[in-house]
Amino acid sequence: MPEAAEGREVRALFGLAEVEGPSMVPTLYQGDQVLIRYGARVRPGHVVILRHPLQQNLLIVKRAVQRRRGGWWVLADNPGAGADSTVYGVVPDELIMGRVLGRYRPRARDRGQRPLAGTVGWLLSAVRPVLSARPARLASWRLRAR
Repeated sequence: MPEAAEGREVRALFGLAEVEGPSMVPTLYQGDQVLIRYGARVRPGHVVILRHPLQQNLLIVKRAVQRRRGGWWVLADNPGAGADSTVYGVVPDELIMGRVLGRYRPRARDRGQRPLAGTVGWLLSAVRPVLSARPARLASWRLRAR
């Protein structure tokens, strides 16, 4: 990374990443691009980017569900498709890199012509903010996580 005049590293505030795997379906799908706000304050329900607790060179995306002593309890939106805190426990604060602010879903590549209605539908759904989960949904996650 470039260095600042005072000898400190310059860190990016925002970044982009591509989603791989089905663990966050239906919120995020394979191939989605996500906008990340590094160092953003995390609250229950936020989708976050973190270093995998058991393989720290791997970045993963999960939903922060509950603040616990020493870090965050994170879960996949698709519980049958990927490891989360039910496997590796509480994620320390220093492994949480940032919060997902939004996603861009690239247009599917096909060879045929697409009708105008299909193009308009894609345009309206391609870019969306990634919102926090509803409190009722979080409550059920907490029960499942215990």
